[in-house]
Amino acid sequence: MQMNLLTTSLLSEFLETFPSKAKKQFESLEDAEISSDTFSFYTSVASVYSSKIEGEIIELDSYIKHKKFGIEFQPDYTKKIDDLYNAYTFAKENSLTENNVAIVHQLLSKHLVIQNFQGKYRNQNMFVTTEDGKIEYVAALPETVAKEMKLFFEDINELLHANLSFEETFYYASLIHLVFVKIHPWNDGNGRTARLLEKWFISEKLGKQAWFIQSEKHYYNQHQTYYHNLRILGLEYNFLDYLKAIPFLKMLVNSLG
Repeated sequence: MQMNLLTTSLLSEFLETFPSKAKKQFESLEDAEISSDTFSFYTSVASVYSSKIEGEIIELDSYIKHKKFGIEFQPDYTKKIDDLYNAYTFAKENSLTENNVAIVHQLLSKHLVIQNFQGKYRNQNMFVTTEDGKIEYVAALPETVAKEMKLFFEDINELLHANLSFEETFYYASLIHLVFVKIHPWNDGNGRTARLLEKWFISEKLGKQAWFIQSEKHYYNQHQTYYHNLRILGLEYNFLDYLKAIPFLKMLVNSLG
């Protein structure tokens, strides 16, 4: 395959250390007993921990009480997580396309950005900063975002029609997560979208068990490592060194167990 952005250059190295037990672990995944036709435990886990990575103050137990049993909390405590839950639910029921990713962003960013920015690529510069205000990453320039996303979705479409092995599926899912975050196409909600995207891709290739992977929880529990592995590629989008991406790419499969 000829990829635009989703490089194949790290695939051999990735496969060399791929856990032999991973496929069996994935195949053993099943939904939680607490789930029902109107409530998904693992969608709640994903929504809570992906939000916690972004600094939201929410606990899984409280959210389950809210979502499963209708116990009321202050709206500010649950609304962003509800939005992300709705985005995951939409993804589980629809194909992975550029238009549907925009819809996912509209859903998850309902209380993150103004309506004009929901599902729309940004048109201004984007910097990721540390807590003390230092710039730690400069994303793709605004005038290049649409072009980069076009290439990104061309690659995804190629992969969706390709015959990938189990191991290759996890490689590209992780890479989709990484490249999306590095382009940083939205004004906000990039990390939430990227973490959803990798599961969405796996579900398209391997089935609904993808939605039972607790990757968001794993990333949160290892959030210092998660951010370190993102940072080591470099400061600016145009000069990223993807040869340093292996530690990040291995995190998804390690979330299996």
